[in-house]
Amino acid sequence: MVMGEMELTCEVLVIGSGPAGYAAAFRAADLGLDVTLVDPRPKPGGVCLFEGCIPSKTGLHLAELIFDARQAAAMGLHYDPPRLELAEVRSWKQQVIDTMADGLVHLGARRGVQLIKGRAQFESSTTVRLEQAEVRRIRFRHAIIATGSQPLAFPGTDFRPGGRIIDSSRALALADIPASLLVIGGGYVGLELGSLYAAFGSRVEVVEVGDRLLAGIDHDLVEPLQRRLTGLFAAIHLNTRVLALTEKDDGVEVQLQGAAGGMEPRVVDRVLVAIGRQPNTGDLGLDKTAVHLGGRGSITVNTQQQTADPHIFAAGDVTGGIQLAHKATREGRVAAEVIAGKNSSYDVRAIPAVVYTDPQIAWCGLTEEQAGKQGMAVAVQKFPWKYSGRAQTMAAADGFTKLIVNPGDGRILGVGVVGRNAESLIAEGVLAIEMGALAEDMALTLHPHPTLSETEAEAAEIFIGNPILTLPKHRGDR
Repeated sequence: MVMGEMELTCEVLVIGSGPAGYAAAFRAADLGLDVTLVDPRPKPGGVCLFEGCIPSKTGLHLAELIFDARQAAAMGLHYDPPRLELAEVRSWKQQVIDTMADGLVHLGARRGVQLIKGRAQFESSTTVRLEQAEVRRIRFRHAIIATGSQPLAFPGTDFRPGGRIIDSSRALALADIPASLLVIGGGYVGLELGSLYAAFGSRVEVVEVGDRLLAGIDHDLVEPLQRRLTGLFAAIHLNTRVLALTEKDDGVEVQLQGAAGGMEPRVVDRVLVAIGRQPNTGDLGLDKTAVHLGGRGSITVNTQQQTADPHIFAAGDVTGGIQLAHKATREGRVAAEVIAGKNSSYDVRAIPAVVYTDPQIAWCGLTEEQAGKQGMAVAVQKFPWKYSGRAQTMAAADGFTKLIVNPGDGRILGVGVVGRNAESLIAEGVLAIEMGALAEDMALTLHPHPTLSETEAEAAEIFIGNPILTLPKHRGDR
């Protein structure tokens, strides 16, 4: 790297230091390239670390502990009612964030990655101008755009500082616990944060314009969660639209319209808007490059993360599609490897997704609903957790494990899990699909007893006709 007083030159410039950005920067440095990483934040991690994945999981873990403490009474273990000290919760959350952010700073420094705090805007296909930075301009051979996404606001409103209409980042700041919270959006963000606030004492209502929660996930996987949330939330309004939000000094007036017509206006302390995210491409100066934009301003890329501009790559949320940190990380790695001359591409067969509610939902590969829409013949086998000894010991017997299998050759096409620790159980399903495993392979793999992982083997045993903990469809010698 050649450094002038106000100008830098590097082989690879990475714009954005979230999971896609730091993964790209670290991989490129490991491959011997000279890398500069630019982000408005002083430390890497992006929204995922500072305002999203990690803060939400610290809060959801506490919510899970609150639920477990209540449930433990049925097992003979009694606790006093939990007392929430928000200042201590925020301190713990910040400790987790700082530990991880400092770790990323250390890893980048050890790799020789130059980290610059500032905002980058393209001047051409090989230069960017920096704002709010000591360096004025960076010249590069290749750039990787990894600027992520931001929450969509409800039409006619914005997320102003101190306002009562908030996005997920403000919700996770945990400034206070409102007496009442209306969540707009029945997707995973709305349900996770709604669950967190309900556990912490808020009266939570969820409004969803569709006829079900978590659209796109197989309905049977959602049912156990919906039953739990029906008791946890004050109300779940399906087939309902928000007509207007009016912010007042003492709350937000909300006008709803259900399937049967208008509903009485209500006033709530806070409104959480969780209706999706849009890519951060608006102020990058991409008109000075040959980069093409697609829907909602997302950057169009091929399977090697290349844009229409030969000097520029993109990875993560900014490219649209499924917005998941682990997908972004893989895309960032691919971009770095292609720049380094390696034969690399994004060819993932099974992208795992997790909803961190209680119970959790996780799935990967083909869903049953997708198979139906595509007219594919599949065999679907479920192992109910009421037959799992480990689930029973945890009072988690309302879950189940589900396999979607090719009936012809027995190949595993999709896996779904609803229940405790689904976040970890889904990894075996991902590996099975990526390896082209058969249900028989999963069934013959020894799983430790008693564990929830056994439920995957048991679901596979049902398919091949040799279950132990359920009756076979046709009993007899096998």
